[in-house]
Amino acid sequence: MGRREDDLIDQHTIDTGVEVALDPRAELDAVVDDLEALLKNGEVIGSLTARGINGSLALVVVSGLRAYLQGDKAEAAEDLGLAAEEIRGRIAGGAGDAGHQA
Repeated sequence: MGRREDDLIDQHTIDTGVEVALDPRAELDAVVDDLEALLKNGEVIGSLTARGINGSLALVVVSGLRAYLQGDKAEAAEDLGLAAEEIRGRIAGGAGDAGHQA
């Protein structure tokens, strides 16, 4: 923009002194939806499995994250606690294929 256009914008802009608060919930939901869709993709599941990551367990983690971001801390604690317990069990058991390596 040229100097003249900047001056016109400044002349027509009014500062009300009110702070605009944005609600990021829709954007966060969209990102979590995208992540969930990715984790349901066959190629992604195959790649994760090859690295010793269980896709179903990853979906439980995403569910816990979604619950936490929505303010449902009890549901988040349940999902994330279940996932943490399962991951610890897989590490301790030395699970192969779709398990977790220590």
